[in-house]
Amino acid sequence: MSTSQKHRNFVAEPMGEKSVKCLAGIGETLGQRLEEQGFDKAYVVLGQFLVLKKDEELFKEWLKETCQANAKQSNDCHTCLREWCDAFL
Repeated sequence: MSTSQKHRNFVAEPMGEKSVKCLAGIGETLGQRLEEQGFDKAYVVLGQFLVLKKDEELFKEWLKETCQANAKQSNDCHTCLREWCDAFL
């Protein structure tokens, strides 16, 4: 499975104050929708990921419901957060 440059950049360093749009799979449109729901930072989405106990299906369903992410976008975002957690938590 190949990962995007965006994914590699995100997983390579601490999250800090990165925008939600820095997450793999989250572009301008989905990022805007997430921001409107109060998920403006990558760490806020990470919090939701952790609240859902890193459950892949629950997280993807949440992304779909929250910002209309498609299967590839939600998979990319889940993989990005999972790998970040593996590296930093």
